[in-house]
Amino acid sequence: MLELTARQLRDRIVRRDICSVEAVEAVFAQIDKSEPTVGAYLTLDRTGAMEAARRVDEKIAAGNSVGALAGVPMAIKDNLCRQGAATTCGSKILANFHSPYDAHVVERLHAADAVILGKTNLDEFAMGSSTENSGLKRTVNPWDPTRVPGGSSGGSAAAVAARMCYAALGSDTGGSIRQPASFCGVVGLKPTYGRVSRYGLVAYGSSLDQIGPLTRDVADSALILQVIAGHDLRDSTSVSEEIAPIPDYSAHLDDPLKGLRIAFVPHLNEGADPQVLAAFQNAVELYRSLGANIVEVRMPHLDYAIACYYVIATAEASSNLSRYDGVHYGHRSKKADEFAQVYNLSRAEGFGAEVKRRIMLGTYALSSGYYDAYYLKALKVRNLIRQDFSRVFEQADCILMPVAPSTAFGLGEKTADPLQMYLADIYTIAVNLAGIPGISVPCGFDDHGLPIGLQILSGPFTEDKLLRVARMFEKTANLPQRVPAVLG
Repeated sequence: MLELTARQLRDRIVRRDICSVEAVEAVFAQIDKSEPTVGAYLTLDRTGAMEAARRVDEKIAAGNSVGALAGVPMAIKDNLCRQGAATTCGSKILANFHSPYDAHVVERLHAADAVILGKTNLDEFAMGSSTENSGLKRTVNPWDPTRVPGGSSGGSAAAVAARMCYAALGSDTGGSIRQPASFCGVVGLKPTYGRVSRYGLVAYGSSLDQIGPLTRDVADSALILQVIAGHDLRDSTSVSEEIAPIPDYSAHLDDPLKGLRIAFVPHLNEGADPQVLAAFQNAVELYRSLGANIVEVRMPHLDYAIACYYVIATAEASSNLSRYDGVHYGHRSKKADEFAQVYNLSRAEGFGAEVKRRIMLGTYALSSGYYDAYYLKALKVRNLIRQDFSRVFEQADCILMPVAPSTAFGLGEKTADPLQMYLADIYTIAVNLAGIPGISVPCGFDDHGLPIGLQILSGPFTEDKLLRVARMFEKTANLPQRVPAVLG
């Protein structure tokens, strides 16, 4: 049962071959077995999950209609609000905070009859590339517990890979869905900015954040995107369906794409691990063998993406995290004797080192005398990067890139050098700056048996095409059948 995809499980539950309660029990048994090693979850809702599963089984038994994710056990990243549940963002400053409302995507999951098992670990406030910045616990890679699962959605990716849920939601600010998906050997989809409402997502970089699914295959990503996509009046950045209609992402998923034009950027691959490059080249050749026209393109401004991103993201983080002051909610220092100390000590005790680093960087970039030199200039570079992508999509349907320059690195290997950690997102960051959709699909393994991901990008609001291109590769790649070490 645990080897089924979310779609396969849903179909069997609807046919009454399996009941949702059985699936939930099987997943919790796997969690009890693997969670002490992996550490993917921050909280589990066993009682609520079993009650939700029973309701689905009762609806099916009574002949009532059920949602698109009927009875499917899922997990959500712990920066997504769920009413009455802890929403910690992996931070001590929110360790005891319980959300008074549901995020838009959580409402959509409930409406689709999904079963939410619990909330997964992440880098504190989604700031990181390894989930080592969590202030609450450590998560490891299910393929090798001495290595990181990626970040910041490392808990969600690890939970899917270790069969501790059938799918999960994560958030992606600079690669935080796609990079952990690559490291953990699952599929990770970042939709177009505005395709999925951010209402109820605790903000890191408001112009960059986007919610998306982590799944076992491309078909499951299409299914979940169908559920969570759509306009939301509570989010001013949510795009109206009159402007960008939502197609049926699953209807033509397996249809061949004739005349497919694929671009890649040769100079970007410099410095990547040779095994990652070999897997990437094999993927390019596979598409060529399927009849795709492969073209080399130049995107000169991508060289500035890291610098541009870390000015914009930290500036937005500085603004967004100013609300955590020890007064309204969250951690409040017991050492404070006066108001100024409440603010200073609460933030000093509640925030971790990486969050403090990014707040300080962002505050500096926004400060008087430096705004024009850093933040305004970064916005101009961001526009040039967006134009680079637009020019490529005039001559190609999609772009292929590696997801990360290496496979999963060792625990503690990059924590002492923040710059090296930032460079782990070198292939993913520009996608968020441009606001376009991207997906990571497994494309091979290195000599240590660690997964390698292929990144596919397409134009704004073309997720239907993106998913079909990814599905083409998934169906024909014929990758070795391997399972993570924690599954034995």
